[in-house]
Amino acid sequence: MPAAYPREFRDDVVALARKGEIPIRQVAVEFGITESCLRRWLAQDDVATGRKPGVTTTENDELK
Repeated sequence: MPAAYPREFRDDVVALARKGEIPIRQVAVEFGITESCLRRWLAQDDVATGRKPGVTTTENDELK
């Protein structure tokens, strides 16, 4: 399993992608991550912030 990125790094990348000024693919390249990784982070953020229904990462960890 690849090493986890620091939470602050993920939050910064997601915030930049959410601005919509730069294509998601370009944001991913500039930060050295894959586009699929960034899309997964965006989806997780959608659930965590209530934009979409679902189980948050924290809730999922508690269920384990």
